[in-house]
Amino acid sequence: MRLKTGLRSLLLACGVTLATSNPTLHGEPALLDGVAVLVNDKVITLSAIESATAQVVDILRRQYGRQPQVYEQKLNEARRERLEALVERELILSEFKTAGYNLPESLIDDEISRRIRTDFGNRLNLTKTLQERGMTYEGFRQDVREKFIVDAMRAQNVNAAFMISPQKIETFYKQHQDQFQLGDQVKLRMIYLNKSSEPQPGAHKKLAEEIRTKIKDGASFAEMASVYSAGSQKSQGGDWGWVEKSVLRSDLADVAFVLKQGEVSNVVERDDGYYLMTVEETKPAHVRSLSEVRDLIEGTLRTQEMDRLRKKWIDKLRNKSFVRYF
Repeated sequence: MRLKTGLRSLLLACGVTLATSNPTLHGEPALLDGVAVLVNDKVITLSAIESATAQVVDILRRQYGRQPQVYEQKLNEARRERLEALVERELILSEFKTAGYNLPESLIDDEISRRIRTDFGNRLNLTKTLQERGMTYEGFRQDVREKFIVDAMRAQNVNAAFMISPQKIETFYKQHQDQFQLGDQVKLRMIYLNKSSEPQPGAHKKLAEEIRTKIKDGASFAEMASVYSAGSQKSQGGDWGWVEKSVLRSDLADVAFVLKQGEVSNVVERDDGYYLMTVEETKPAHVRSLSEVRDLIEGTLRTQEMDRLRKKWIDKLRNKSFVRYF
């Protein structure tokens, strides 16, 4: 049987032996696409790994399509992550079964009703979507049931009721100052007039000059932006908020970051249109204060601790289970 080269290489690199020549499992033929992993009595197939990876293939191809070696590396990393996620899922489902837990079907009914409301709108759309995916309702229900079990088991065994001490937050802040460094910033407003919508060549340049004159004579930049700008911030009066130089196109940043506070730029002509900018305030480069990033740090530390607890639990399940990579 011919296997996809990328996945074969990945599994061999992980020490996996592919079962492709009429393998058997407890006397029964293994799935035709090859067995990748056996978790207790459950088989994870090559096609299951490919299916789980399919969602990211297009994204990776768009990002790294012109870098084939990098693309292949990223794709193999994604396959490896999905493989381990599938193993973890089967370990959790096996633990649920072994522990003798019972899940009332009424909970699954409620969850499916919720999914229909939020994801599909109505049952007819659900049926059409399942048909397009080549999936039965029974298969969909089983997926919902297993996800419900996995989520419930994680919530029960990975206790999120822990505190992140102020000392840990302060230590993280001191050790990761580079993460909180901000460059020079300006509080920017911008008016943009699109060349492609000009009634005649140069018409919008003339309009931009007239707008600038009105602003210099006392008109509000924000009001002028709300009336004339074709930019995405028109409804906010052209307000870009606080921006670093890296946020803007370099040809616009070079203009914005030499403006003084309250100054209005000349009309800036570029290939796509005409720009007017004003800087309302400036901030020099600085490190964000602890008070500004405390919640961010706490969230990071909480995520790290949850990952540690989850891994500890999964390792415990793995140690008392039979896991074989073929």
